[in-house]
Amino acid sequence: MERSQSKAERLLQLEQILLAYPEGLRKAEIARRLGVHRATVARYLEELGQSRRVPIWQDGDLFGIDRDQYLTHVRLTIHESMALHLAARLMATRTDKHNPHAASALRKLGQALSRFAPLVSRHLLASADVMDDVARRHDPVYLQVLETLTRAWSQGQKVRLWYQKGNGQPVGEYLFAPYFIEPYGIGQTAYVIGWRDDPPGERTLKLERIRRIELTDKPYQIPDNFNPLEKLAGAWGIWYGEGTPEQVILRFHPRVAERVQETQWMPGEQVEMQADGYLHWRARVAEPREMKPWIRGWGADCEVLAPEWLREEIAIELRQAAGIYAGG
Repeated sequence: MERSQSKAERLLQLEQILLAYPEGLRKAEIARRLGVHRATVARYLEELGQSRRVPIWQDGDLFGIDRDQYLTHVRLTIHESMALHLAARLMATRTDKHNPHAASALRKLGQALSRFAPLVSRHLLASADVMDDVARRHDPVYLQVLETLTRAWSQGQKVRLWYQKGNGQPVGEYLFAPYFIEPYGIGQTAYVIGWRDDPPGERTLKLERIRRIELTDKPYQIPDNFNPLEKLAGAWGIWYGEGTPEQVILRFHPRVAERVQETQWMPGEQVEMQADGYLHWRARVAEPREMKPWIRGWGADCEVLAPEWLREEIAIELRQAAGIYAGG
């Protein structure tokens, strides 16, 4: 019994060692860390792959775990599962691209809940079908970009990518270290925040504009002072800057005041009902221009009071739109 326990512990230790070295290890290095003979390592690797179904790869004399196929084990309560269901529904309705990984994850979660929460399970499986629907855009380049960025971020390795800038500018080639990947529901897309080597600087890149990407063997570390939650705290969506956020003040008509109050649109916002039934909404926003589609969406029920430049831009756009509907 003691030998069995020792072997089980060593197999678990072997699994953890290989996970810690994504570039792989030689048998001699594994044997030294486990304190066993090299021949024993060969047997352990075989058993780890066959009995425990851990995906082991071999490249010459190097051995490692295929992280793309490696299954992690998670135990969830019904309330935690519901949180994932809500996140899954949000993803299913806010992205237009086919994502087999998302569909697979939802399907596994749905099947796991089938016995003790069949109603929740059924809807999770339906959400998985939505992610697999043939009507969704099949974009193999986007999927390959997302997969490569995921590998790079998880393993701490830089990528080389070819990025299409806006306004017809040429494609640029960069060495890039991904720090954080952020979904953006308004544009049904995602952005990656990270460090570009040449020219050096922190950049935010839209995944659809990455035309090509390759994983490199160049390691990187995310700076200790990088906090994406703090960085995006003042952003309406994904735009942020190094300057001081601007105060935005909006005036909402009484007929939409209650609807505005039902939702917290961004952290730190302030709402104040006026005596005439109008609602004043205030928040400090890193880049107020990112709010313009949302402001325009309220039509005549929303008036920009500050900043003055944003009020002018919205007024010009609304006059132009009115001209179109008035026949020019």
